[in-house]
Amino acid sequence: MNKATTTTIMMRLRWGAFFLVLLFLVIQMIPRALGQRDASKRSSDVEIPLLKQHEMLKQQSAPSAPLEPAVCSSWTPTGSLNTARDSHTATLLPNGMVLVAGGFGVSGVLASAELYDPASGTWMPTGSLNTARAQHTATLLPNGMVLVAGGFDSNVNSSASAELYDPASGTWMPTGSLNTARTSHTATLLPNGMVLVAGGFGVGSVDLASAELYDPASGTWAATGSLNAARRIHTATLLANGMVLAAAGFGDSGDLASAELYNPANGSWTATGSLNTARDSHTATLLPKGMVLVAGGGPGSANASAELYDPASGIWTPTSSLNTGREEHMAILLPNGMVLVAGGFGVIGGILASAELYDPASGTWAATGSLNTARRFHTATLLPNGMVLVAGGADSAGVDLASAELYEACTPTPTPTPTVTPTPTPTPTATATPTATPTATATGTGTPPPTATPRVTPRPRPTPHPRPTPR
Repeated sequence: MNKATTTTIMMRLRWGAFFLVLLFLVIQMIPRALGQRDASKRSSDVEIPLLKQHEMLKQQSAPSAPLEPAVCSSWTPTGSLNTARDSHTATLLPNGMVLVAGGFGVSGVLASAELYDPASGTWMPTGSLNTARAQHTATLLPNGMVLVAGGFDSNVNSSASAELYDPASGTWMPTGSLNTARTSHTATLLPNGMVLVAGGFGVGSVDLASAELYDPASGTWAATGSLNAARRIHTATLLANGMVLAAAGFGDSGDLASAELYNPANGSWTATGSLNTARDSHTATLLPKGMVLVAGGGPGSANASAELYDPASGIWTPTSSLNTGREEHMAILLPNGMVLVAGGFGVIGGILASAELYDPASGTWAATGSLNTARRFHTATLLPNGMVLVAGGADSAGVDLASAELYEACTPTPTPTPTVTPTPTPTPTATATPTATPTATATGTGTPPPTATPRVTPRPRPTPHPRPTPR
């Protein structure tokens, strides 16, 4: 080999070695490069969720916004009655309208009646009663008609007459008269469709112990067992077991603490536990769990005490007192299971506009929105939309009212504040949205229980109601 050839071979060997070394380096570098790229990708994939989680944690740990003061638990005016009245009745009809009938008015005892339409918030006249009456009772019958019975007539005497209102025709027709004229009595629709009338104030200023039953099928009244104690301005409550609880009131010996039960099966009354406080002109409300809440009432001056009757034991137990003592007020069970009490006559301040709510779960009373107009001898009706219609009554000057107003209760729901649980990896802890407790809805026989008749003393017009009722 000559020198040139040797040189060429050596150069090729060097380049070959160089390329081999270069190839080796490339082979070594490629996996590392790929690994770093994957690692970078994995790091990026983790970093993004962590940032998102961090932001989520910041948002969740921030304090929740304060509750907005919702426009609720308040009274708003609605259309006024065509005729100012007090000591009338108000009955929710199957078509959702409210029938108001009779009462005391500027001109004396009224025969006029009118209907409230919740859809329009207006009142319209309907057929007038055949007999003017005040402080009577009104009961919605299973056939959709309304039975009114007794009360003071146009001469301010206790009446025995009764009549029926037909919502289809808007007219009243006479039905069988009571065996005993009475006012300040109670009327209760029984599960068998008959109406029990008990006690009251009779002709000759006599407190009554008699009771009678109205049969819608025959349109007649029949005597049934008498109360053990004559009483008026008492309450009568249909219990879940079908019996009727008559409680307290005013009797021959003054204000009563006694209570008794009517058994429709045998038509008799039996004594049950006595109230802790004698009272009249109070209210009684059947609670969703079957107990009966009695609140306020007389005698002499309004009291604030309240107590619960347990049908299982026949015993009355004191519960928290009203914030404001009152009598001649109204009480109504709301769809949420609470009891609304409003208006009435108070110990201090005369006629009341204040209202309060009783919570059966805690056994306590809490103030709620006040009526726009202080009133007593008014009516309260629970409408199908859950609102409460208060109508008429007498104001602090003893003037009969035509005004009406609606109560709407609501409970603002707070924004939930999640509890963050620290972990090695900041993973946000899901916080369950609080579930609202189902509201108890009062169930009955398809007919709202009659509202206890408010206490009224007959008086010449325009003199306001004297107080208290002559004993």
